Amino acid sequence: MDIFKLKISGCGGSLGRMLIIAPVSVGQTPNLELMKDQQQDNQAEQDAAEQPDSGKGPRRAAFYLLPNAFTTGALLAGFYAIIAAIGGQPMVAAVAVFVAGILDGLDGRVARMTNSQSDFGVQYDSLSDMVSFGMAPAMIVYTWSLQSLAEVSPMAGKIGWLAAFIYTACSALRLARFNVQVAVADKRYFQGLASPAAAGTLVAMVWFCHDNGISGEQVRWLMAPVTAVLGLLMFSRLRYFSFKSWPMNVRGPLTWGLIVVLIFTLLALDTPLFLMLLGWLYVFSGVVLTLKGRRRRERRG
Repeated sequence: MDIFKLKISGCGGSLGRMLIIAPVSVGQTPNLELMKDQQQDNQAEQDAAEQPDSGKGPRRAAFYLLPNAFTTGALLAGFYAIIAAIGGQPMVAAVAVFVAGILDGLDGRVARMTNSQSDFGVQYDSLSDMVSFGMAPAMIVYTWSLQSLAEVSPMAGKIGWLAAFIYTACSALRLARFNVQVAVADKRYFQGLASPAAAGTLVAMVWFCHDNGISGEQVRWLMAPVTAVLGLLMFSRLRYFSFKSWPMNVRGPLTWGLIVVLIFTLLALDTPLFLMLLGWLYVFSGVVLTLKGRRRRERRG
């Protein structure tokens, strides 16, 4: 049966409605169900056209903007750390790296809280991490200590900048591997030392030495292997606890409140010393965790 549609304009510039006219033979009743379905389809199209004006779109866009704003802040802090390192301010640069670490930890949690995770956010976060926790720490330790190895001999000078390069390259490799495995990796563990942890440990050593009057030249032969080892640990296959599945309600809020008070007390006593010890404790925890996992597999085998 042929169906003819007649558009009738309504008042106030509305979209109008479709009137369905169907030729009806003598003795045949009109197809009321078809007319009703067509009217419902027209109403649904009209509602869909008015949906963008409901205000939900801008609010949703704000949800996606918020975690990326934290990522941008982390990138800014990492970039400023590089500028401060070039300007001969290693302590300021170290603090900027820790600020970047705080902002980097917030962006992922904000994205999960607002349900605004996206592939763009993952890639943008990795690029920000490369600057803040790959390039910035390498520049800090090189300008503060490793650069002075060139005064010993040309070969020693090459060892200095190659150690910084190994750290930077391994950071990039680790971030690339993380992006490839993000959909299949166990969320409870990191494969390899996380770049923020490696950066925090390295710059905490610089901060501690600078705060206690130890020059970069005095520890240059120590900082070269430390920088290279931290870089290699990032691209290693050691397992590190990710803290993403931290049992927040194991012993109640009072216990966690006491832990927070203890952490702030230790930070107030000697901030760089506590951060350095905490960083190395986490570095060695990956070795212990990996060895325990291998022993368990050997026993089961």
